[in-house]
Amino acid sequence: MRYFIELRYLGAAYCGWQRQPDQPSVQQTLEGALTTLLREQIEVTGAGRTDTGVNASYYVAHFDVSEAVADPIRTVYKLNFLLPGDISVWTLTPVSDEAHARFQAREREYRYYIEPRKNPFTRHLTWQYYVPLDLERMNRAAASLLEYEDFTSFAKLNSNNKTNICHVMRAGWEERPDGRLCFTIRADRFLRNMVRAIVGTLVDVGRGRYTPEDFRAIVESRDLSRSSAGAPAQGLFLSDVRYPAGIFIRQSDLR
Repeated sequence: MRYFIELRYLGAAYCGWQRQPDQPSVQQTLEGALTTLLREQIEVTGAGRTDTGVNASYYVAHFDVSEAVADPIRTVYKLNFLLPGDISVWTLTPVSDEAHARFQAREREYRYYIEPRKNPFTRHLTWQYYVPLDLERMNRAAASLLEYEDFTSFAKLNSNNKTNICHVMRAGWEERPDGRLCFTIRADRFLRNMVRAIVGTLVDVGRGRYTPEDFRAIVESRDLSRSSAGAPAQGLFLSDVRYPAGIFIRQSDLR
């Protein structure tokens, strides 16, 4: 029987979502807790990879188990007891055996947070960047992302991507009431390090190194060497994963 899990995690202690030899990962940690709790070997498939140090305020994964879970709410409670404090499971939902957390996800959303002042309480969850930024210029540049499909300029080398084609549906910055800057980007798929490279380049637009037209030229160049250094991992959050209604309907209100 197959179940979807909704969870969230802080990425600082992990090499990312995906299991890696001799390095702690979110996938491996979750699998260990499920195997202990359900008393059979459990393998978990996630909605996608997150890199070292990247967080997820919302994440979806699936696993198969030989018998139905008798009490999903109680199981979530026990699972959270076994998991470390930086991983939290919210729901456990039975789905069709054909439902797939990765291949049937239609949209994914990331958010990146910049703290424009020194703040000891947000330093592990934001990029603390003190140079004044022009959000209007950054949003003009970000809007152009919706006009392109090839994001080779922001694709990490040697990532074994079959294609660098992505379809961006939303990209833009806003200033939150607490003063933090938030960049939200939604697409059908993302390349490794793509969001951090985009954020780093947009920040260079905001501080005047590039114009919005320069940013457009960088995208069109399909040349990674022309984009800026990637923004630090701790400010990046996977914030949403969406599926067709017939596959899975979001159960939690995590944002």
